[in-house]
Amino acid sequence: MQSSNTGDLCEHLYTDYRGWLISWLGKRLRCNDKASDIVQDLFCRLVERPPLVVGKPRAFLATSAIRLLIDQRRRLAVELAYLEAIAITEQKGGAPSPLEAYEAVETLTAIARMLEGMAERPRRAFLLNRLEGLGYAEIAAELGVSTSMVKQYMAHALTHCYSIAYPSA
Repeated sequence: MQSSNTGDLCEHLYTDYRGWLISWLGKRLRCNDKASDIVQDLFCRLVERPPLVVGKPRAFLATSAIRLLIDQRRRLAVELAYLEAIAITEQKGGAPSPLEAYEAVETLTAIARMLEGMAERPRRAFLLNRLEGLGYAEIAAELGVSTSMVKQYMAHALTHCYSIAYPSA
């Protein structure tokens, strides 16, 4: 389906598929209220986009809703991790300002987005190295691969991160 007007396309998708999408997503989430909220967010985002071509509306809407749900869950996980870090910091006597808290959450969210597009093994190698402090030999043992493969994974991960951070470079 093609539309020259984003509003017309969104109106069509909304009227024809909203109920189905809420039902479909509600079964997966086991909560129609959450499903309704995600569907509403999805259609708000669709209205803001330029016109699209939608060949299979149900597949498009289902995929878009799942991606939105993943984004929301990822952001929530980042926020919860940050709140835990704040609680630990407060116990030690210092708390960040609201601006510092916002900037930290935004940075963590950007890092999460950067890592999401990376293949599984390079991502695991990267996280084991950067977060756990493991060396290449330890990562190789953990992943069941050779040290040279870990070097390739790390090169891939660093290249991926650089291309996301500097897209025009």
